[in-house]
Amino acid sequence: MSTEPSGERLAELRQAFTAIDTDGDGFITEREFAEHFPALPPEALGSLNRDGDSDGDGRFSFEEFVRLVAAG
Repeated sequence: MSTEPSGERLAELRQAFTAIDTDGDGFITEREFAEHFPALPPEALGSLNRDGDSDGDGRFSFEEFVRLVAAG
């Protein structure tokens, strides 16, 4: 059984990613997460960065986003 999301799930994740990526640059920043999820505590944002930002550039690519939400 594959752990890769199905085509339909990938389309849903792309739609969610695009909704959070408000500047449309193809990356989600901590600021964009905070704007989209205003009740998210700062510790949760820090955890997202530690757990999901695999290349350490301070933002999430679509691939990092997929890995993050697929793991949850």
